[in-house]
Amino acid sequence: MDAPLAIDVSGLNKHFGDKHVVKDLALQVREGEIFGFLGPNGSGKTTSIRLLCGLLTPDSGRGICLGLDVVKDSIRIKSQVGYMTQRFSLWDDLSIEENLDFVARMFGVANRRQAVTRTLEELGLAGRRRQLAGALSGGWKQRLALASCLLHQPRLLLLDEPTAGVDPKARRDFWEEIHRLSAAGITVLVSTHYMDEAERCHRLGYISYGQLLACGTAEEVVDSLALNTWEISGPKLHGFTSILRQLPGVEMVASFGTALHVSGRDAARLQSSLEAALADSPLQMRPIPPSLEDAFIHLMRGDQDQYGSGGR
Repeated sequence: MDAPLAIDVSGLNKHFGDKHVVKDLALQVREGEIFGFLGPNGSGKTTSIRLLCGLLTPDSGRGICLGLDVVKDSIRIKSQVGYMTQRFSLWDDLSIEENLDFVARMFGVANRRQAVTRTLEELGLAGRRRQLAGALSGGWKQRLALASCLLHQPRLLLLDEPTAGVDPKARRDFWEEIHRLSAAGITVLVSTHYMDEAERCHRLGYISYGQLLACGTAEEVVDSLALNTWEISGPKLHGFTSILRQLPGVEMVASFGTALHVSGRDAARLQSSLEAALADSPLQMRPIPPSLEDAFIHLMRGDQDQYGSGGR
């Protein structure tokens, strides 16, 4: 049986001045689900996440988050949300334990000392509790930031590009923790630019120019685009890239290691063009299943940041 809905919104819109940042957003997220948002900078990912949980008030639309109205009950929703921003925002000159104690005071957490001790142990921070936050590596700062979001035992966790700038092991450990929290019933909304992280989400949404263009599991998103992909390999490959981009039926060319992935939706036209172009060359071509990265590169094709260099 499906879990109940943690989020159920439709028709959400948000403007900042003359910029229509989120356009008619409709989305359902179930309790305990990890839902990932992808899209270029300035696409509206962060704004969408904040609208979904009442951190921002929409200009129009309706929605329920954790059983509460996103417009009328935003204060009550916020008390049940943990929000981890892109930048580390705790205090470098306080220890891990002091930081958590300070955050617990701000949230008015009951049994504060017990809550801090519990969180230190659950996040594997107990052995470093007296270490200054400013002396931590990126991965440990990330873990501390997550711990501070969990002190008040939220039902919904918002993660805004949480693993930017941390090493692969720290990223992997972080995602293991996220899946543990999800299994415990916490709903997670996360924005990311990493395809391996996107594949760890239960479902995904791709946002561009404020619109949700694709939504579903990784497999569903790939299938919805009906892409046909060929791998091109051989000597002096990258000098051939500009030629491939001009071929009829070719919609996307991207480098993957020592090969190129060439994709398009018209299978017959794409194959015919590639066979003709490669007939007298030493390059080889073979059909491959399109990957999630192929799908998102295709979706990003032609995207431009209409909001300038700084994205929301």
